[in-house]
Amino acid sequence: MAQDRMFSVEFYRGFLETYPCFLGILAVAPRWAYFLSGLGLFIYQTLDAIDGKQARRTKSSTPLGELFDHGCDSISTGTVILGASIVLQLGTVPGWLLAENLASYFLFYCAHWQTYVCGTLKFGKLDVTEGQIVVILVCMLTALFGPEIWTYEVPVFHIELKLVPVYAMFFGAVLMLKEAFHVIFMQGGVGKNGSTVAGTSTIFPVFPIMSVVVLAIIIQQKSPSMVFENHPCVYLLAFGLLSAKITNRLVVAHMTKSEMDLWDTGLLGPAALFLNQYFNCWLDEHLVLWFCLIWVLFDLLRYSTVVCQEICEHLRIYCFVITSRPPLTKNSSNNGASS
Repeated sequence: MAQDRMFSVEFYRGFLETYPCFLGILAVAPRWAYFLSGLGLFIYQTLDAIDGKQARRTKSSTPLGELFDHGCDSISTGTVILGASIVLQLGTVPGWLLAENLASYFLFYCAHWQTYVCGTLKFGKLDVTEGQIVVILVCMLTALFGPEIWTYEVPVFHIELKLVPVYAMFFGAVLMLKEAFHVIFMQGGVGKNGSTVAGTSTIFPVFPIMSVVVLAIIIQQKSPSMVFENHPCVYLLAFGLLSAKITNRLVVAHMTKSEMDLWDTGLLGPAALFLNQYFNCWLDEHLVLWFCLIWVLFDLLRYSTVVCQEICEHLRIYCFVITSRPPLTKNSSNNGASS
């Protein structure tokens, strides 16, 4: 047992010498930090589950509220999974770290892809709430027993305990994808000839999110400086925010019954990383990665601001205010008369 423990210590020491930037993702936080993380996620998912009921009870439900709800969920999906990865110390297995985060982006997008096809957001027996409960349990167990619990080896399967929640999440992901794909490909859409709510192809929406996933994998595999292994948090935040932007566009396409475009301005960030690799890393990949993160964040904020402003102007409502309406402007009155 002592020899196994010594091997574990030497392994992590060698790993950190090879990838020093993983020190942050492997660092041990105080026990109370893990407890507060689990408590915060519990409060978040509880409020997220009742906000719709409260809006309907107060008769304040609007498309803007729907966009805020799913928009915040799309961003939290990436940050919650990244936080869970840090708690589990998945930095020692970079392949699983990337796979788990990319799978979470794709799953959340598929839920809204299914909505875009059938017109209704459906929940399966295993869904996002069950995934959040798993993350909460991981945080609470870490608070009770310390993060070193995830380095213990499971006797029967001879794997580290940290991989058990990962396998469970991927098992749930397969079930969720099976239900979503059944609706998308087997039942068909509510539009003409089984199309989407916008009357477009039910298959095409897969391409925007796959462009994010494929670029994330290619850049990680082809990076000569191992940009993902050395800067995993920055890398995953950049692609997580980009997937949130893509998902928000799909939500807006469903709300407005419009076509989903393939190109997105947020892709300029990963494109810069890809082109930099193509030209033999003329610029430092670390700097280009930070540019990618800043650009994607700016593009998401710009898009969200513009969409919220357009919804408020069209519906004559205030953002974050439900007790009054803005005055009818000359332009809006003219538009109403012409319509």
